[in-house]
Amino acid sequence: MTRIFSVTIFVGFLLMFVETGCAQNRPGTGQTQVEVAFSNLSFTRPVDLQNSGDGSNRLFVVEQRGMIYVFENKPTVSTKNTFWDIRSKVDDSSNEEGLLGLAFHPNYKNNGFFYVNYTANNPNRTVIARYQVSAADSNTSDPNSELVLMTIDKPFSNHNAGALAFGPSDGYLYITTGDGGSGGDPQGNGQNRQTLLGSILRIDVDHTDAGLNYAIPPDNPFVGNGAGFREEIYAFGTRNPWRISFDPPTGRLWAADVGQNTYEEIDIIEKGKNYGWNTMEGFHCFSPPSGCDMTGLTQPIWEYDHSVGQSITGGYVYRGSRTPELTGKYIYADFVSGRIWSLAYDGVNNPVNEQLLNSSLNISSFGIDENSELFICAFDGRIYQFKPTATGLPDQGSLLPKKFELRQNFPNPFNPGTKIPFRLNEPARVSLRIFDVAGRYLHTLLDKFLPVGEHLVDWDGTDESGVAQSSGVYFYRLTVNREFSETQRMALVR
Repeated sequence: MTRIFSVTIFVGFLLMFVETGCAQNRPGTGQTQVEVAFSNLSFTRPVDLQNSGDGSNRLFVVEQRGMIYVFENKPTVSTKNTFWDIRSKVDDSSNEEGLLGLAFHPNYKNNGFFYVNYTANNPNRTVIARYQVSAADSNTSDPNSELVLMTIDKPFSNHNAGALAFGPSDGYLYITTGDGGSGGDPQGNGQNRQTLLGSILRIDVDHTDAGLNYAIPPDNPFVGNGAGFREEIYAFGTRNPWRISFDPPTGRLWAADVGQNTYEEIDIIEKGKNYGWNTMEGFHCFSPPSGCDMTGLTQPIWEYDHSVGQSITGGYVYRGSRTPELTGKYIYADFVSGRIWSLAYDGVNNPVNEQLLNSSLNISSFGIDENSELFICAFDGRIYQFKPTATGLPDQGSLLPKKFELRQNFPNPFNPGTKIPFRLNEPARVSLRIFDVAGRYLHTLLDKFLPVGEHLVDWDGTDESGVAQSSGVYFYRLTVNREFSETQRMALVR
């Protein structure tokens, strides 16, 4: 009964997904550009940028090797101060290890507490710790103030996640953990709630429970369970959610989860939800590679494949004033390709993705200042920001000429075959793929360069192996130049 109910909900969601216009990629307007924010400053592998929320208008940049620098938030700043240096404690010997995350207590102005996420060795572990600002100098920290909140043993060096964020409404500290590393989650940590790995954790840093340097929020989803599940877990089934962020106006917690072989994904994190890893990668089966049971798993709201990027860097929903056309959109990037996108999502309508630009930068992280203006950390050692736009006009993507038009298949419903029509308004590389109602890939009907004009493709209702599919709802997805996609629904009746 549970399975049938879950599938019914998922079918309904997919029908809504298609009928209301389909999730889609839009071309960029060419208007959005980035520029160096602080031309006199540079950093070594910057992996996080935060503000302290104390009205000082300062920014804090985290270097992976174990340094935090603080400086005044103005373009002409020429001096950065060493706020914190714990290189002696941090293990950054492998590419994904080091000092990875920073968060300031919501009451930092009064208590001076800040929290860090770093990796250490002997034994190999993640450390979540609290420190305090120096009483004598607000631009330095007290090196003797460390309070270790928790340590998490790590079986491998990679997939350490590393993000920290305080919930704007509950004041709790949210922590991301990876699945423990290696490849494919060999220990099954993503689906194991008896470990802290592969999860989003939530703890109360203002109180303590017996034997802990923190307390478990009473409404955490697994409080009081009898199955040995870790009560710190807020959500689970993640692979390597490198960056998370809250959008205070909506309360949504956004996470970008770095993929394995093929797909990168964006999730809206909600209490108690299972985000599927390693059963799923994005919308697709991972283990097993086909026919996986998706019952009870929460789908991402967006994915992209490795033809356009290979390591997602999560950002923020933009709430600044410098580039008003991005207001309300989630800004994110890919570390490998350097592409930067915006994703418009209101929780009701289908998400709309737009590539803003291809920066050619290795973008490791995003951050915001006290005015919610967005900054970009890159491994060339610079901090970037969007150039202000002259017009401040809303998104112009819908005013650009359409590159293609995907039309309804005919006949529909169909048996035994159907035709899928589309038009190209410019020459393009085109792929046309079939998926079932659960989002599983079935068949590639077309993958080639085509000229301008009308095109018609046949589907005989079989998968890639020639096996006839049963009655039901299916989807065809047209992707143009590996960037812009549209999906339509069709019905097969046997």
